[in-house]
Amino acid sequence: MKKILLDTNAVIALFHGDSEVLDCVAAAECVYVSCVVMGELYAGFHAGKRERSDSLLLEKLLQCSTVEVLPVGTETSDYYGRLFVELRRKGKPVPVNDLWIAAQTLECGATLVTFDRHFLGIPTLRVHHISEVRDDE
Repeated sequence: MKKILLDTNAVIALFHGDSEVLDCVAAAECVYVSCVVMGELYAGFHAGKRERSDSLLLEKLLQCSTVEVLPVGTETSDYYGRLFVELRRKGKPVPVNDLWIAAQTLECGATLVTFDRHFLGIPTLRVHHISEVRDDE
């Protein structure tokens, strides 16, 4: 995977030293973080008890030369709209924020690194799904 986009749960797992997420990040030439993921992370930081330390971890990640934060633009919005309609017609909607994350992943041609299974049902989306249960834990 040359280009990856980290879902919110993958960023959190990275902060906790998850070996599979670490391997994905280490092998990638470009690591994207969606502005939607950033919003979810900041919401968690503000609601949690470790806001300062979590914010510092995020700052450290964003300082890496291979990491880029993606904004939502017109092309992202078009991907979102198409996905929304397609999944609704199939009766398989996904959470709104995750639909935006999927749209950005498709737009930049990356593979989404996530623990969430519902991304697997999105057509043409490349997903590196990490199961929550590990043999090594």
